[in-house]
Amino acid sequence: MRIYAPFRLPLALSLAGLLLAACGAPPTPVAAPPAPAVAARAMSPVTSGLPAVPAVRGARVAINVRYPSENQVIASRDSNFLLGSVGSGDASLTVNGQPVTVAPNGAFLAWLPMPAATAARYDLVAVRGTDTVRHTLRIRMPSRTALPASGRLRVDTASLSPARGWWMRADDMVRVSIRAPRNARVTVMGRDSVVRPLLVGTGAATAVPLIAALPDTGDASTIFATDIAAALVGDSAHPARLSVSRGTGRERDSVVLAVPFVRVLPVASRLLAQLRNTSTIGSDTDRVVNARTIVGGTYKWLLLPGTVLEVTGRQQGFTRLRLDGALDVWAENGDLALLPEGAALPRRVTGGLRVTPSAEWVDLAIGTGDRPAHLVEAEGHTITLTLYGVQANPEISPIFGNDTLIRRIAWDQVSNDRVRITLTLSQPAYGWLALWDDARRAFVLRVRRVPTIERDNPLKGITIAVDPGHPPVGATGPTGLYEGDAVFPVGMKLVEMLKARGANAFSTRNSLAAVGLTDRGVIARRANAHLFISIHLNALPDGVNPFLANGTSTLFFNNTSEPLARFTQEELMRRFGLRDLGVHYQNLAVARPSWYPSALAEGLFLMLPEQEAAMRDEGFQRKYAEGLLAGVERYLKWLGEGGR
Repeated sequence: MRIYAPFRLPLALSLAGLLLAACGAPPTPVAAPPAPAVAARAMSPVTSGLPAVPAVRGARVAINVRYPSENQVIASRDSNFLLGSVGSGDASLTVNGQPVTVAPNGAFLAWLPMPAATAARYDLVAVRGTDTVRHTLRIRMPSRTALPASGRLRVDTASLSPARGWWMRADDMVRVSIRAPRNARVTVMGRDSVVRPLLVGTGAATAVPLIAALPDTGDASTIFATDIAAALVGDSAHPARLSVSRGTGRERDSVVLAVPFVRVLPVASRLLAQLRNTSTIGSDTDRVVNARTIVGGTYKWLLLPGTVLEVTGRQQGFTRLRLDGALDVWAENGDLALLPEGAALPRRVTGGLRVTPSAEWVDLAIGTGDRPAHLVEAEGHTITLTLYGVQANPEISPIFGNDTLIRRIAWDQVSNDRVRITLTLSQPAYGWLALWDDARRAFVLRVRRVPTIERDNPLKGITIAVDPGHPPVGATGPTGLYEGDAVFPVGMKLVEMLKARGANAFSTRNSLAAVGLTDRGVIARRANAHLFISIHLNALPDGVNPFLANGTSTLFFNNTSEPLARFTQEELMRRFGLRDLGVHYQNLAVARPSWYPSALAEGLFLMLPEQEAAMRDEGFQRKYAEGLLAGVERYLKWLGEGGR
């Protein structure tokens, strides 16, 4: 995954008591150790499972910084890491005058206080005997325009909200906000000519200007905000006015801004959109439209292209869609097409629920007349299907062939336009696909059977997709080892091991060339894979101490994949001897497909010198592959015993 991106940090990892949210918000920076070089030695992880770092001595001393890059903006307040190589393990290194440990191969990883904003640079000095090499790396700090408490009144017009291009319903509450000096007074006047104040926070303790407490210079800004009905800012001919003022009488200074017009959607008719998917993977069951709870948020619903939904808002490149009377979601603007004015919203009423068995799966067909928005959730021996914008009327529900997988079907009209269907299975929920049968105008939930697993050789005959992670993107280690290149030989070794044990194993990529994230899942599904295992190496965001936050973790998306992830994590921990960062849910593209269980292993942190060196060692590559093999085998044995 992307080098040092915030979402790489495991969700269950605790940093000074902080648990990261599922959205991958950057964690609070950990305070810098008082002596980074000494602390680096003291806090290095247990390395009993790693090979020794090979020594490089007498090589040319040359400073090569891999991270950060020249003029990079560093999103950290107090401390950050620096990684690279000095070319030879017998050289010493200081950064901004502080000693930094150099690994035997010349690699280094430093955790240092951030330099002052007036001297935003790292000065590196590498020394070996009489040989001295210097290098200066300039960086940038996040900055914003200062809004002083005195002098000419200035406001941050770029922070004004709402932005242009927003759509809302008339009774939606829209946030009107702006960044301005704290000792200013901010008001907004809408189309009703009523002047309303904007306050700091809730306004409970900050409504009274704190002029005396503010400095004469520097940034004295804060965010002023209020919520008003969208109808009050929906008149393009007479836009709402936001007024910022400070002082009184002759000393009064003010700025007046027009609030961007919000398009108010009609209440007497509906605006509809049809979901579409512009993916290049072809017209297939793998094409879905991702919907989120908030703008730019994490995926929750994987909806069928062609689904028609009501539009209830638009902002920041996303459109709000109504699934039913109680739930709206957000999808990217490019994933839908607006329908002509006057288009009617489909009425979806179920008929009977028809169950049809096949050798590898069972189809539950539900006639709805038109594609419904849906959500599938699996837990244990139960699959729950939620259909939105649907009314249920199943008079007769035939089950053909006396199939033994689906033991019981229960349905419930949980609201006027939401149906919940619960399937009780004779086996652990294993895999499923949501399909649309255009000929029968029916939504089809294809429930996959657990494959036949031999007790003495669980791998025999099982189709396993091995996914060496990246490219595109990915982490890079101190000596330049790229994640996609590092995990590729691990994947090739795992494929060989699986085949030797009787599995039908294949790799999602057979070269160092890039394979798209969506394409990897498509490859596995079209090969009818029974399992998917993705191989990765981890990295950290700015401001997180790598000597405290490294280790081994395994990720999953669907609940049915948690046991596979758990067994994989246990086997890697037995071999690596690193910190146990745990097993946890994370919203990852390669783990989202539901036709098979999948897990993503983050075995090491490539940014640490000894862990990067281990990934160059063929013996350790084999150890990584052996851990994954053992995890997969344990999972299949557990599954073959009924998930007990």
